[in-house]
Parts: sequence; structure tokens; C-alpha cells
Amino acid sequence: MRLTDYTDYSLRTLMYLGMNRDRLVTIQDIADTYNISKSHLMKVVHQLGLAGLVETIRGRSGGLRLKKEPQDINIGEVVRGTEPDFTMVECFDRSHNNCILAHSCELQGVLRQATAAYLQVLHGVTLADLLRNSGSLGQLARIEIYPRKKAEAA
Repeated sequence: MRLTDYTDYSLRTLMYLGMNRDRLVTIQDIADTYNISKSHLMKVVHQLGLAGLVETIRGRSGGLRLKKEPQDINIGEVVRGTEPDFTMVECFDRSHNNCILAHSCELQGVLRQATAAYLQVLHGVTLADLLRNSGSLGQLARIEIYPRKKAEAA
């Protein structure tokens, strides 16, 4: 099972916003921190806003922040909402299935069970769970949770 970059960026955006709850964050802040495309993040943030997870404040002093409390953001729901599908093998999609084994193969059932177990684990996790070690996460990612102005850093 592999998540799309879109889902990865969605989760990282939520984590970043969760680690910076006391301030508004810009898309550029997140793009710079994770070294990912600002244009990709704009699409991600837009969808997270439509899902009711991120609030966007426009204007000169605007930015982003979580719209829900971290304990109210379910990671399984985020993954289900951002992944296009969970078609692990060809036989999961009846309209495009050309596998000659599909009618009697046990692999399909096993993979469906594995996918269900995977999603069940994710549904048991909230953003708050992922942020328990936010100080350590910030250090590992070289994130300044409270960024200093360039003059202060010098």
C-alpha cells in the first residue's frame, strides 16, 4: 500500500498546522519547510478547506490554521478523502479486470482484508496522536515551531 503524494502533503500540512497552533501559517511556510511545490500545496489546502479541516484567512495578515481541534481530525477519514481509490490489484476493479484467475483466486480476498485492516488502524488515529512528540518532530524536520525573524537568527 502506498499513499499518493497528495495524501502525503495533506497529512504533512495538517501536522505542520497542528505544530503551529498559536499563529497563522502561510502555504509558503509549509512549502519551504517540506521542500515541496507551492502550487501543489495550494490544491491540497483548498481541498482541506472544503473538507472543513483548514481555515483560510485572506488578506495581508492572513494565513492558514486548523479549523478543528487535532483530536477531532481522524487520520483514516483524511486518507479516505484524499486517496482516489484503494485498488491494490487489477481484480479489485471489475470493469478493468482481465485477470484469468479472478473467479477462483484467494488473493483478492486476502488483499481486501489487508486493506480493511490498514484503514481500520488509520481510523483509530487522530491528528493529536500524531502530534504527541511535536517538539521532536519539529527538530527532526528542522521546523522552527515559532520561527524567528532573520535578524534575530543572525
